Amino acid sequence: MVRRYAILGTGAIGGYYGACLQRGGAEVHFLLHSDYDHVVNHGLVIESVTGDFALPKVYAHRHTNTMPPIDVVIIALKTTQNALLPQLLPPILGPETALLTLQNGFGIEAELADWASHDQLARPQNPTILGGLCMICANKVSPGTIRHLDYGSVLLGQHRADHQPAGVSPLLRAIGQDFQAGQVTVEMVDDLRLARWRKLMWNIPFNGLSVVMNATTAEMMADPSIRQLAEQLMVEVLEAAQCDGDRFSPGQGRHLPPELIVHMLTHTEHMAPYRTSMKIDFDQGRPLELEAIYGNPLRAAQAAGAAVPTIESLYHQLKAMDSASKHQ
Repeated sequence: MVRRYAILGTGAIGGYYGACLQRGGAEVHFLLHSDYDHVVNHGLVIESVTGDFALPKVYAHRHTNTMPPIDVVIIALKTTQNALLPQLLPPILGPETALLTLQNGFGIEAELADWASHDQLARPQNPTILGGLCMICANKVSPGTIRHLDYGSVLLGQHRADHQPAGVSPLLRAIGQDFQAGQVTVEMVDDLRLARWRKLMWNIPFNGLSVVMNATTAEMMADPSIRQLAEQLMVEVLEAAQCDGDRFSPGQGRHLPPELIVHMLTHTEHMAPYRTSMKIDFDQGRPLELEAIYGNPLRAAQAAGAAVPTIESLYHQLKAMDSASKHQ
């Protein structure tokens, strides 16, 4: 079966993974805005550390109402644009359509489920909601051109309303096979919520500190004070994940391993110098994804009884900087 995908948000993430899916044989429809004319005429170009490739012809759309019925909608918009989803999703939702969000942050799948259950997205109610965690360094460098700098794997999991592990469904496995056909390394996870905490162990320190410190990953890792601050933020995410796991699954050990901190710091130290997506957004005057990456996990940590003062301080500092940049 050839699955039909829609990519909502053809930036660095949506463009890269959508292009990989098409390379692997899936039918992919891309929603574009400013790049539409360029992509219609020239296609998509991926400049990758694993090998460049181009798609001279793609299915490009200015709006979802020109797309056919879709099997899997991949949401790759910034979370600050999620208010657009009630307009974008109804034309492409069918009885079996699944929603797969590749967005950064925490609590995103629950928000999608809440919108759907209140019929804000149109029929069908309660579609299958999946999450993808992208372990990738990539930027859009010009219209229709994405530069893949490092990593590139994706973790896939399924959302459950009760926040329990959902296992790996046949649909999730089939989607994973489509990614693998496009030369993407895939890991299936049965506990999406815990995987979200794991991703936050990198995103919370390095996205925020890159803005506050005006630094790339290499510059942050080279400064002992910033590195120590990043490590403290990781410790707090680890504690938050443990308390959250104990809240929803007491006694079941839904915890992240402490050695993950050293592992992530070492990987960051050896990765290609990288300007995070939040730093790019800040430099270009775009809204920062503060609620998804900081506000939601902060509130979840506090609800679970975790003390996370460094995360809370960074969250408020970023909110102040974000607000000030809007008034410049």
